[in-house]
Amino acid sequence: MAIIEFDKVSKRFDHGVVALHEFDLRIDDGEFMIFVGPSGCGKTTALRMVAGLEEISSGEIRIDGKVVNRLEPQDRDVAMVFQNYALYPHMYVRENIAFPLRMQRKGKAEIAQRVHEVAALLGIEALLERKPRELSGGQRQRVAMGRAIVRHPRAFLMDEPLSNLDAKLRIQMRVELVRLHRRLGVTTIYVTHDQTEAMTLGQRVTVLNQGRIQQVAPPRQLYAWPTNAFVAGFIGSPPMNLLRGRLVESGVDLGGTVLPLPRTVRSRVAPGAPEVQVGLRPESFTMLPGEGGALRGPVEVIEQLGAESYLYLRINGLDVIEQSDRPGELTGSLCVRLNEPTDLRIGESISLAVRPEQVRLFDGQTGISRLAAE
Repeated sequence: MAIIEFDKVSKRFDHGVVALHEFDLRIDDGEFMIFVGPSGCGKTTALRMVAGLEEISSGEIRIDGKVVNRLEPQDRDVAMVFQNYALYPHMYVRENIAFPLRMQRKGKAEIAQRVHEVAALLGIEALLERKPRELSGGQRQRVAMGRAIVRHPRAFLMDEPLSNLDAKLRIQMRVELVRLHRRLGVTTIYVTHDQTEAMTLGQRVTVLNQGRIQQVAPPRQLYAWPTNAFVAGFIGSPPMNLLRGRLVESGVDLGGTVLPLPRTVRSRVAPGAPEVQVGLRPESFTMLPGEGGALRGPVEVIEQLGAESYLYLRINGLDVIEQSDRPGELTGSLCVRLNEPTDLRIGESISLAVRPEQVRLFDGQTGISRLAAE
């Protein structure tokens, strides 16, 4: 196992693009760390620099206190699992798993024993005499993981290893990865663009955007207390609603509708300009009978998901900030979650109250959180 440290690490490509800006991060011994962010944010570049597959422009990467900037990949004692499996098509599964041990010139008896142990751990004993073309995607990914595990490396580096699998297999493999990490306890860095994977797998999650760390925190803290509007909008499915507002004495003005905030909330608001972005998770609303709610509007779209429902409303006066992952026809709408199926119809108006303790406030210009955590 290993402690991995990034100390002001930057990466500049020859054409002038800066992929990482003074990346500072410590990954503890045995930790499962997730790198998540949109395409091009620098997460895979950071991973490849740990592996030695990408040169570092400035700063240091240390593994157990030793600077590895100039070490060859084979000398870093880390194992990488790739998105495309990278199996040798002409070799049997047994040979694919054994390959790194053969390169280390291990004895035949030791190789056979370790391949058997890994195959049993991953439940692929029956596949050892097959070739990769005879395997399903999930089976190939287990073989790729087996080839990494058999080395007994100090750290695992995983670059979107589940992205080629279907939805059902991804869920199954997530469970298996958690089980494996609990059993092996090896330091792991896992890269994904899927925030659901990030939230379900990671002990801590590093959110990146445009080569910069936005927040590092356990999943629950990341969801409940995003440090800026980018994290608020990126983490969560559906993401947090962001509305333009203005702080007033009693709360926040959402464009003619004042959302009252209790004194306990107002006392935690950092000083600054009155213009804010107001963050409301879809579950931050309560539906009220009649017309007594602070917010009221017609339902435009209903998503029935069995045990819960998502409603999209367009409410006059609200300036909802556009979310990049919403369809164009839902731009400007408010997303509300109900913890039950609903008989509501499209076009029907509903009234909503807001749970004030779930309101999050971000600076109107910088997007930085203005509300201290409880």
